[in-house]
Amino acid sequence: MKFIKNIKSKNLRALVIIFISILIIVAGIFNSALSGAGNLSSFGYSLISTVCPLGALEAMMAANTIIPRALLSLGVVVLLMVLVGRAFCAWVCPVPLLQRWFPGYKGKKDHPDNQQKTLDLPQSDSKPAGSGSRGYRIMRSIGFDSRYVVLAGALVSTAAFGFPVFCLVCPVGLVFATIFTIFRLFAFGELTVTLLAFPLILILELVVFRKWCTKICPLGALISLIASVNRFFRINWDKSKCLEVTEGTLCSLCHKACSRENVDPRGKVLATNDLNSCTKCRECVDACPSKAISFPFLPKHKEK
Repeated sequence: MKFIKNIKSKNLRALVIIFISILIIVAGIFNSALSGAGNLSSFGYSLISTVCPLGALEAMMAANTIIPRALLSLGVVVLLMVLVGRAFCAWVCPVPLLQRWFPGYKGKKDHPDNQQKTLDLPQSDSKPAGSGSRGYRIMRSIGFDSRYVVLAGALVSTAAFGFPVFCLVCPVGLVFATIFTIFRLFAFGELTVTLLAFPLILILELVVFRKWCTKICPLGALISLIASVNRFFRINWDKSKCLEVTEGTLCSLCHKACSRENVDPRGKVLATNDLNSCTKCRECVDACPSKAISFPFLPKHKEK
């Protein structure tokens, strides 16, 4: 337990993602057809299954009917999202981790000297340009971003073509499809065009579309909509410990740590997204020098 407490959140998330991925891969490999165990988009055993919520919606729209098993699975996933919010995006989805391993990733320097320089720099809490407009306030209140447009497009295309179109390019499914395709090549000598197509599409999404998670992913948009009712394991900002409040020190380390989702644990308008967009990655916890940020089961202090 001491090891877990001392390890940085980003490294702990990487270990969790790798463990879950290996578990799914091993389950798939030991299944004779490599399909019964499924992958992260749809996996289970016998009558017990969990399906990607977007995949479940698309499947029912494509079939133009209610599929009891998909509906039940969707209900289970929705309950999990209500409980843990967008944690899937940070702790389960392999896409952010894979992007860190590809060229072009700009990681944050964690050296104490760099953190101190950031702490001492004068910073402004001024509102973003255009933040006074009613349109901006409406978009901010509902967490609007381009992913909702892609989500709508995915659902409309599914209804139009009678097929879950997004599933063909979903990076989560492509990760495991690539792995299983490579395994089948060595295990059964199966050489198909998918052996080249799957990795190429995946690499294109990881390298070219660097902002896939924050600007494109329709699954992330759907999760955000469901997670808007989440009230558990939310960011808790303790003013009595915050250096800005207690010492008047200019500090935005917690906000800077959330470079992907651009959420400010203090609830300031400097961030483009509100606290509902938090993926609970806990990097703000690691970044805070006074330990003023936490993720209790229920918030102890009122969020601003």
